[in-house]
Amino acid sequence: MRMMGNETSLTRRAVLGGLAGLGVLALLPGRAMAAIDAAKAENLIGQVVSDINGIINSGTSEATMIKRFENVFAKYADVDFIALSALGPDGRSASASQKSAFVKAFRAYIARRYGSRFREFEGGSINVVSSKQVKSRFEVLTKTQLKGKSPFDVVFVVSAKNGKFIDMQVEGISIVKSERKEIGAMLDRRGGDLNQLIADLKAG
Repeated sequence: MRMMGNETSLTRRAVLGGLAGLGVLALLPGRAMAAIDAAKAENLIGQVVSDINGIINSGTSEATMIKRFENVFAKYADVDFIALSALGPDGRSASASQKSAFVKAFRAYIARRYGSRFREFEGGSINVVSSKQVKSRFEVLTKTQLKGKSPFDVVFVVSAKNGKFIDMQVEGISIVKSERKEIGAMLDRRGGDLNQLIADLKAG
């Protein structure tokens, strides 16, 4: 069921922002996991959303919630994929030290960018519905329910090759692509100076 109207449109945008934050944090560094099948992919996301639901309804401070989100999502990470995908073509020409510095700065940026949105999920929940394999990935469909709003689809994408969480789609909108546009715009405003972008992301 899709949400309609101006008020709902604003809510969708806010939720997209919040979920993007959750999804991107999930892609940040963590322990490796074995390759998986559809059932394991669904179980993996079931564990992730269970932890998410627990944190967003814990009633703790925003700072504590952010830290707990980072700790949970760090277990399901593919930092190179999300960070370098967000950086786009500029990542291919960056040095190893620049890539490493960007990854660290990107994580701090994501935590700040979306941390304030976590409160929007209080009283809501995310529930796993089904999963399917699409080429070298598994798409795990979930329903997100915010308090007093109509439920909507969120698809978690898990790599079949390494069993890691690599993307999230909110009503068809990829967070990886969304962040690539955002980072690209930020880099353009700095005349393509990657070192300046890294410094600014670190400084907040």
